[in-house]
Amino acid sequence: MASGIPAVFRKGATALITGAASGIGLATARVCHSHGMNLILLDINEAALSQAAGTFTSQDSAKITSHVLDVTSFNAWQQLAPQIRSQNPQGIDFLVLNAGAAPLPTGGKSFWQDPECFQKTFAINTFGYTNGLATFLDSVVQEKSVPRAIILTGSKQGITNPPGNPAYNASKAAVRTIAEHLSFDLSTAAPNVSVHLLIPGWTHTGLSRSKEKPAGAWAPEQVAEFMVKKIAENAFYILCPDNEVMEDLDKKRILWTANDIVKGRPPLNRWRKDWKDEAAREIGNMQL
Repeated sequence: MASGIPAVFRKGATALITGAASGIGLATARVCHSHGMNLILLDINEAALSQAAGTFTSQDSAKITSHVLDVTSFNAWQQLAPQIRSQNPQGIDFLVLNAGAAPLPTGGKSFWQDPECFQKTFAINTFGYTNGLATFLDSVVQEKSVPRAIILTGSKQGITNPPGNPAYNASKAAVRTIAEHLSFDLSTAAPNVSVHLLIPGWTHTGLSRSKEKPAGAWAPEQVAEFMVKKIAENAFYILCPDNEVMEDLDKKRILWTANDIVKGRPPLNRWRKDWKDEAAREIGNMQL
């Protein structure tokens, strides 16, 4: 392999990517395609998926298939699995569980008045991942002699927990916990399979609900490029910067948030009127 390129990105290996029709999923698919990998692209948006799949051209013997899938339905995963397994008897080399959404309350309700908003968010952002693992983890770990990898897309909102969308934050906090346990279990059960929690910064995707990319946001392609670099370094936590917040500032904010429990501070104090100035000052002075 070329210097700095993880061994999982190799010609003939197979990548299965959810949320592949746009954003980080599509950018990741393009990286895989550039290395001659077979692609299995999954997304619920049929039109967008068809358009995305059409941008890829066959390279040598690389295969490109796409399937419309509602990741919230375990039955849909199970119905699709036999076809994918029969077409890829060697299994899946690179499993990217990335489909995500940030539904908002309806009918003028708050989050606390709309339990369906929580249910929809968790169904996509959390159970969409556990459905994928239950369906295809065996296909990843079946081969012990080659490097393989699993990516779960989390969020900084699942770690520093800013106010605004408790459903999304909680769903991504759950993804972090799932990824950590998966990494621990596979470290002995399948040490050739690395597990990574992708933690994007401010990224211009469909979740941002803006057509033009803000100057402070990264493009999905930048996230995918950074992800490849960190997989090569065998990093579990892939903490992505953006054009406004560098990695050191993220780390300081994470340390401050973790110390809320240790020091008995009120939650989300970085945004509380009586705490935010002290928090900003202490974070600014923090040494890593």
